Amino acid sequence: MAPLPEILRLNGYCTAQFGKCHEVPVWEASPVGPFDRWPTGSGFEHFYGFLGGETNQWYPSIHEGTHIVPTPATPEEGYHFMADITDRAIDWVRQQRLLAGSKPFFMYFAPGATHAPHHVPKEWADKYKGKFDQGWHKVREETFARQKNLGVIPQDCELTKRPGEIPAWSDQAAELKPVLARQMEVYAGFLEFTDHHTGRLIDALDQLQVLDDTLIFYIIGDNGASAEGTPQGTFNEVIPLNGLNAIETADFLTARIDKLGSPESYNHYAVGWAHAMDTPYQWTKQVASHWGGTRNGTIVHWPKSIRGKGETRHQFHHVIDLAPTILETAHIPQPYIVNSVAQVPMQGVSMLYSFDDPKAAERRETQYFEMLGNRGIYHKGWTAVTRHRTPWILTGETPPFDDDVWELYDTNKDWSQAHDLSKEMPEKLHELQRLWIIEATRNNVLPMDDRGAERFNSDLAGRPVLVRGKAQILARGMGGLNENALLNIKNKSHSVTARVIVPEGKPCEGVIISQGGFAGGWIFYVKDGRPTYCYNFAALEKYVISSTQTLSSGEHQVRMEFKYDGGGLAKGGTVTLYIDGNTVGSGRVERTLAMVFSLDETSDVGIKPGSQITPDVPIGNNAFTGTVQLVVIELDTQEEVDHLISREQLLHILLAHQ
Repeated sequence: MAPLPEILRLNGYCTAQFGKCHEVPVWEASPVGPFDRWPTGSGFEHFYGFLGGETNQWYPSIHEGTHIVPTPATPEEGYHFMADITDRAIDWVRQQRLLAGSKPFFMYFAPGATHAPHHVPKEWADKYKGKFDQGWHKVREETFARQKNLGVIPQDCELTKRPGEIPAWSDQAAELKPVLARQMEVYAGFLEFTDHHTGRLIDALDQLQVLDDTLIFYIIGDNGASAEGTPQGTFNEVIPLNGLNAIETADFLTARIDKLGSPESYNHYAVGWAHAMDTPYQWTKQVASHWGGTRNGTIVHWPKSIRGKGETRHQFHHVIDLAPTILETAHIPQPYIVNSVAQVPMQGVSMLYSFDDPKAAERRETQYFEMLGNRGIYHKGWTAVTRHRTPWILTGETPPFDDDVWELYDTNKDWSQAHDLSKEMPEKLHELQRLWIIEATRNNVLPMDDRGAERFNSDLAGRPVLVRGKAQILARGMGGLNENALLNIKNKSHSVTARVIVPEGKPCEGVIISQGGFAGGWIFYVKDGRPTYCYNFAALEKYVISSTQTLSSGEHQVRMEFKYDGGGLAKGGTVTLYIDGNTVGSGRVERTLAMVFSLDETSDVGIKPGSQITPDVPIGNNAFTGTVQLVVIELDTQEEVDHLISREQLLHILLAHQ
């Protein structure tokens, strides 16, 4: 089935996407594509945003179309990604209306907010000082009461009990509670900041006099609030993603409380807050069995065509129903052939029927759910669900699927899934379990993959990779490479060799190559004429090894060899530096990151965009002052090599990738 924007584009719409795009496979998200699954290959004529699950709001990795572009300013100059994409969206829609006002438009506006990391200017977070000191249980109760007063949940809805795996507020250490409260203050400020800028886009539509006749779906949430921040929250999300949760003690977090939300953090809140944000339901994002991991509030705004104002609708619908709704609204039939390719029918059901009839019988009767083995089925108001794994536990063994315990709920009467009927109605449960298997088979869900942290490491995940073999060459001018576009150097010996030209008359400075950023990674650079290597262990420790000699003018090979200690994942290693094959420095890296350096930073030859790995290399003005002709990354470096790469070896590496 062709993507919705492609169908609309072929029917005369102007189309654009801003913000998050998490649909491009990581092995295709490089400057060489292929680009058919990028936004501009899927029907969007314009794209300005990031590829992946999240991005640093202060130092985002931005693509315009298929090209990576620098951020227009720094955090010190007032830059924030949310404000940036809003400006871009406003500029685009103004241009569209002024130049092609007779054509309709379709915009997909998907902020990185309020996904982690929770980055927001301090003054916005400070507006909520003291608002969450009462803890997540009390906030949950207060939210529940407001929901009933607003009428967005039934009056007979029950507040579900806290699962035992989610810690009680009363059990939190007194010294940790201020940190936990600040996490939520930052999140609340981030949410209001996002709402403010989204409001600017809405105001722009109003100023263009198209707001009343523009159908807007404002989907509030990301499959439920995220519990990936661990029970105590995290200052740097790379820490739990590498299974290092124990490092973030109360003392550790307290020492960094004033930096939460700032450019010096990569933060996420505690799971208790996620549970509170999923009121009145059980569980959180990733737990696709229960409503807390699937159900999102949605605002539909279309004054010119929807008679009701401020009303609620409770018919069950799924996100796949948006495309048929938009097509029906636009009087565009679902296509049989697109670009000479026969189409399978859309599985979504239009919800247009419910806009003017709040009591209409719902037309979506069945929907399966599955994520990381957590699974459920909805059918005519009944749900059968089973939680297979816990979101914040990324490592260790998971139970066999056959051992999962299923629950049964009648949401016709039990809105929040508060009363498990599995023991009273085993036959009904069995009926729905069978229906889940049918739907999962029909939709290619099987076999299920319940792995956690292993998914981040291509060596363990088993997914396709862009670069194969044990050697990779990067040439001058290459950049915008995400973590999956470089050979995976984690948990193994490797080397990085660069051929550089040093100009005459002044010491050479700047970046040769890097991977990662503030949250974790490594960088090979020249400082005061001396080749230097820095390994950033999750912003906790930075191991710096510098050359004892400076580079003279002319052409040189500079090399870093990392001899991994072995004996499992995340071990240390010995670093040795070379200039033209001669040893010029060595040192130790005691600990390494096993799974991931960064979720969004790029690697570039001769420059380091994005956030800072080491204070030695400034943000922005860090380009190599000579010339980096090429960089060679090799895995499993042997001790007997001569620490130089000959032209014949370079040719051999190049031919191996033809």
